[in-house]
Amino acid sequence: MLSEDDLALLEAIHQSGSLSRAAAQLGKAPSTVSHAARQLEAKFDALLFDRRRYRLQLTPAGQLLTQEAARLMQDVSRLTRRVKQVAGGWEDRLWIVTDEILEFDTLLPVIQAFDKLESGVSLRITHEVLGGTWEALRDGRADLVVGATNEPPAIPKLRWAELGVMEWVFAVSPRHPLAKVAEPLERETVVQHRSIVVADSSRRPDVRGYGLLGGQAVLAVPSMHAKILAQRDGLGVGWLPRQRVAGLLASGALVEKRMADPREPNTLYVAWRGDQSGRALAWWLEQFKQPRLAKRLVQGMDRFA
Repeated sequence: MLSEDDLALLEAIHQSGSLSRAAAQLGKAPSTVSHAARQLEAKFDALLFDRRRYRLQLTPAGQLLTQEAARLMQDVSRLTRRVKQVAGGWEDRLWIVTDEILEFDTLLPVIQAFDKLESGVSLRITHEVLGGTWEALRDGRADLVVGATNEPPAIPKLRWAELGVMEWVFAVSPRHPLAKVAEPLERETVVQHRSIVVADSSRRPDVRGYGLLGGQAVLAVPSMHAKILAQRDGLGVGWLPRQRVAGLLASGALVEKRMADPREPNTLYVAWRGDQSGRALAWWLEQFKQPRLAKRLVQGMDRFA
């Protein structure tokens, strides 16, 4: 096993090509460095240094050990920083799962602000859909979930806060048959037409989609953005976040249809486990309490304005 002194010795000899210069670099006597070099060779039972020339050179075995030693020094340095980081109350890593209904772009300024803290915490941000978002927290695949919909489920030590309310609009392409149907639209009329859904990422068998009616034909797409595009192009119908399609509604690319059974707005949640704590988690929770950020997350970005 190499010690930190062994690693430093190899690197100094590799850089300087001389025992005396390596000794000066390490702040030690040349005799001490020479003795340490021989001890290192004895430890590995291998010739590591070629002393036949004026400039001290590494043997192939010495080169291999030096290369690996440099990597180990970096690993030791990183490990030291991580240990100090965790000892200072910061997590080693924070795993944030957002519901796909939120747009990642809205988180970019928050990530930039977090980077300025220079905490050393590694961020992992992934997304799930509907029940899959809550499952990620329950199954340990998330430290923090953002934008989860529906009532918080029974999860041990669950903590949560409301992020905001998302409003929906039932919208169709002006070329879709439902665009010309008299309002309000009845369930029996809508169910005859294919629905565009963002599929639930839950691992449970009873998964569902956004605003799906029983017996209705379905086109499942990978994201809310894809759902908006599919409905804009007349491939199906369904509920969409009102703010994110405001531009399409204003331009006439989508037509709002009044429904006999309106959809209630969804409350979106931020949630975490009460048995987990750390400065990074606390910092992110504090950000989501800010009304401006919460509003921006819930409303999203109208890319079609």
